[in-house]
Amino acid sequence: MMTSISSRPVPWALYALTIGAFGIGTTEFVIMGVLEQVAADLNVSIRQAGLLISGYALGVFVGAPLLTIASARWPRKRVLVALMVIFTLGNLACALAPNYSMLMVARVVTSLAHGTFFGVGSVVATGLVAPDKRASAIATMFTGLTVATLLGVPAGAWLGHEYGWRTTFWAITGVGVLATLVIALMVPRDSGDGEVLGWQKSLASIGRPTVLLGLLMTALGIAGVFTVFTYIQPMLTGIAGFSQDAVSLILLVFGVGMIVGNLLGGRLADRGLAPALIITLAVLAAVLGLFPFALGYQWTTVVFVGLLGMAGFATVAPLQLWVLNRAEGAASLASSFNIGAFNLGNAIGAGLGGVVIERSGSFTAVPGAAALVALTGLAVAVWAIKREHGESIEPASAIYCEQE
Repeated sequence: MMTSISSRPVPWALYALTIGAFGIGTTEFVIMGVLEQVAADLNVSIRQAGLLISGYALGVFVGAPLLTIASARWPRKRVLVALMVIFTLGNLACALAPNYSMLMVARVVTSLAHGTFFGVGSVVATGLVAPDKRASAIATMFTGLTVATLLGVPAGAWLGHEYGWRTTFWAITGVGVLATLVIALMVPRDSGDGEVLGWQKSLASIGRPTVLLGLLMTALGIAGVFTVFTYIQPMLTGIAGFSQDAVSLILLVFGVGMIVGNLLGGRLADRGLAPALIITLAVLAAVLGLFPFALGYQWTTVVFVGLLGMAGFATVAPLQLWVLNRAEGAASLASSFNIGAFNLGNAIGAGLGGVVIERSGSFTAVPGAAALVALTGLAVAVWAIKREHGESIEPASAIYCEQE
């Protein structure tokens, strides 16, 4: 009896991309767990050490479109391998950095691989599976990012505390070597020969209203998540009454929620992209809106921390697929721009939360502001869907015409 195309097992190449995503996700966030060690060792303030996070995010935002354009005509497998080499060398430079300035440069160099990897990787992932499994393929790759938050970052922080922060970056360098090898061995050569449009036409494709609206949805949705999550520690200790020791365990609940939400969002998008966008953004807004009430009890706080991770990352695969599908001829570039929008949303959310705290003098107003941001993202999604005037919600041509 023949196996249907939609029931084929997940190809090993997809798991190779997941390993790469795990490494990149770990290196992005692990610095938060070793800030004090970095500051003490390099003789800088905690605030200066914190700029290593901002520098990385800025590198992702700027580097994603630039590197994607520069490598647009390369075979996609070659692009992925080259990006992992940059990632590995960047982390090696972090481990060897003699001073703060060199560490900042190394962090920025490492970040250049981030957006383009997820952008090109998303396109490759969708080509490895049946058409009705494209969103799930993206979600599988992004599982590496969520597992990095759940396991990679705590493990890296532990290494830094026990053996010094440089050991953390040596370990991530090892992950980079592994990811480079498995991608080189497992990703098929026929993963695509790059995009056929010149950079001017590619940028024009990104400028289509439906693509721009998708980027705006991503920035707003993620901004809603990080408006709250950036300040989750003082909310847990100052409002819900948890001890500092309990915070790390509660953050594990957030990580589990991320993994579940990421996979659930992919399955919803495979069934219907437009409904998935509406449902995931609406649930995110509802969770954020109810979050202040949950902080009144410790058990509801823990539940809602998990729901925040689940609702926030359930939006990732649908948003990525929306942008990817609507940038015909420039899917890799559009997907990379979307990763940049993700990081921009991260920065906007952190800034917005800080403004709300400063002006209100309380953390309790932060989730309400975050809910309004998410609701704005939902309104943009509704508008974008209505704007298509009955056109197909899930055109396949944007992906498959590039891979032929």
